[in-house]
Parts: sequence; C-alpha cells; structure tokens
Amino acid sequence: MNMPFTETSLVKDIINELPKTSDVFKRYRIDFCCGGNTPLISAATKLSINMKQLMNDLNDIYTKEKNNSDDMEVWIDSSSEDIINHISVHYHTLLLDELAQLSPYVTKVSKVHGANHPELIKVYELFSVFKKEMIEHTSKEEETVFPLLKKLDNPELENREEIVNYIRELEKEHDQVGEILRELREATSDYKLLMAHIHLYISALKC
Repeated sequence: MNMPFTETSLVKDIINELPKTSDVFKRYRIDFCCGGNTPLISAATKLSINMKQLMNDLNDIYTKEKNNSDDMEVWIDSSSEDIINHISVHYHTLLLDELAQLSPYVTKVSKVHGANHPELIKVYELFSVFKKEMIEHTSKEEETVFPLLKKLDNPELENREEIVNYIRELEKEHDQVGEILRELREATSDYKLLMAHIHLYISALKC
C-alpha cells in the first residue's frame, strides 16, 4: 500500500491529505503549522531525524487509517455485550480523544482569525456545543444505557420499557447532534471554507 506522499512532499500537504499524521509530527517536533510549507526531508534533516524511521511511522498511520473499516461480523454475529464493548473501545474512546485534541486548535483559530473571519467564530461556537453534547451523550450511554442493554438477554427482565425510553431519548439526542453538524456544514459552505482558508488554519495551529 503506497502512501500518497513522499520525502519531498510538503509537510502541510501531508497533513491535509492525512490529518492523523500530526501525531507523528508532534512526536518528532516537526512544525506542521507555520513551518508547514517545507519539504518533509528538509524538516527531518534540520532536526537530525532518521528519514527511514519517519517514513515508516507515517506509513503506519496511513495503513491504519486505510484499513480502519468495521468488521461486519461484529455487528451481525456478536452478543450484545460484545457489540457494546466494540462501540466503547472503537467509537467512544476515539471520539473523546479526537474532541480533546481538536478543541485547542478550534479555539486558537477562532481567537487569531475570528475578527476578520466571523465564520470561524461560528465554527468555534458550534464545535463547543457539539463537544458538550457528545461528552454528555457518551457518558449517559456508558454509565446508564449500556449496563441496562446488557441485561436485555435476560428473559425475566422486568424494566424493558425503561430501557426503550432511554433508547428513544438517545435517538432524539442523535437528531440534535445531526442538526449541529448541519449548521456546521452550512457555516463552512459545505466545508469549502476549510479548503479556501487552509493556509490560514495552518498558520494558527501551533505545535
């Protein structure tokens, strides 16, 4: 599986193609923000980084992202407990981690460029609401709903209606979050804002 970038690719282009490579750049202290307009090999040479190891680490990220598709057997041939555990590990944990990493970047961009680009303030506001909703939502699932769902296999369970009501409430929350994402898409002109101001974003995101 060949990566879509090489040693001569600009750091910023690698980030744009595969945002998760920022984890590697942070580890090696490669500036992917203000210094992002630099060929990868130049950035590595400046910091005396082993180029082969760096490319291997980037390839690991690329391979993992490309192969990060769900195994359908988990959903169609697993117990309720296995499915719940799969959601917790592969969705909730990753979601909360991504929200934590994105938060300071969204805040920084809005503070630095919000005065000239009010749409970035809107993005910050929507992201803040989205983050709050998702943290509360996943917490409710983990602490209340999932433990109840694990009991559904018990034919003698008496509070099934309680579980159904919880599920209905969660579905409403899904709809609310979907509306936030719709507003975010509208505020960014179907995310074209992110592409149009990509250099703006890169200049503000400090490693």
